[in-house]
Amino acid sequence: MTLKQPLVSIIVNNYNYARFLPEAIASAVNQTYPRSEVIVVDDGSIDNSREIITSFADSLTPVFKANGGQASAFNAGFAASQGDLILFLDADDYLYPEAVERIVAAWQADRGAVKIHFLLDGIDGSGELLGYTYPARGEYLGRGDVIPKLLSKGTYGVSPTSGNALTRNALEQIFPIAEEKYRISADGYLATAIAFYGKIIALEEPLGAYRVHGNNNWGTSIDGKQFRSFIKHDLKKRDLLIELATKFGYEVSGDLLLRTNTHLRARMASLRLDPQNHPVAEDRVSQLIYHGIYSAWFYSDLNWKKRLFVIVWFLIVGLIPIKISQPAIGWLFARESRPQSIEWMLARIRPLLNRA
Repeated sequence: MTLKQPLVSIIVNNYNYARFLPEAIASAVNQTYPRSEVIVVDDGSIDNSREIITSFADSLTPVFKANGGQASAFNAGFAASQGDLILFLDADDYLYPEAVERIVAAWQADRGAVKIHFLLDGIDGSGELLGYTYPARGEYLGRGDVIPKLLSKGTYGVSPTSGNALTRNALEQIFPIAEEKYRISADGYLATAIAFYGKIIALEEPLGAYRVHGNNNWGTSIDGKQFRSFIKHDLKKRDLLIELATKFGYEVSGDLLLRTNTHLRARMASLRLDPQNHPVAEDRVSQLIYHGIYSAWFYSDLNWKKRLFVIVWFLIVGLIPIKISQPAIGWLFARESRPQSIEWMLARIRPLLNRA
């Protein structure tokens, strides 16, 4: 007996990304998979986004709304959708033509999964490949039952928003998203909450592109405000994780964020760059160095070479005067901010490490 092909909803979320929007819409409309619908949510754009959306009127369902943030846009798009599988596609990203076909094939082989995530190729603002993926190859995407990892490490390997397909049945359990609380970082809410409703499939191949440009990434201007936002986002995820763990009868011991290396990096950067406005009053540099090194070695999924790199980073940023160590903050968080000399050096060191 042949399984009925599921309907897939691709929900494009847009706010003032008119320059990228046509490519995102075209990538959704031109999928090789035959049973899909495209919904474009415009979250109160003030550029010419709505004209662009209207020009695709025969190929999609438009949702025009007042600006309300990411959770609001997700809620509106989900309410308008009918698919068995849902993809939230950021308007500055795009999917490769066979992405949905690959996702559906993986899900049909394992209908118990509630999420399928995959890699995205990094591209710059003009669409040129950057030569690496999000997440980086070799950084383990979570798969199967990720609850043990969530409860022990506070996180699991995830892809950016556009690198996920989620089942309607699971999303109905966690929607609507609290709009004021998740005006930004609603994708973090989804990645955490959905894990409690079933297992995850990981496809270790790029099925789309994640665009790195001045408005959506660390860029070359690293400052404390960016890290404070990152930290507050993680604090929300921790509280959500504790709430859901309690609801489902799991025990959570200790502060999970002290085992989450990416979070500790942000805390170290925030404390060093702008200690007066750092959001965790009890933090001390010595404590963050200790927890950063410990979490990198004992709780990280990175290979040993990357763990060593992270450990050295904590020592440099924590112990060397900030005027000297500040560039190192950017080099870790924003690969594209590294000077060409650093990239040249790393390109020659990697082969030596690989032979070690």
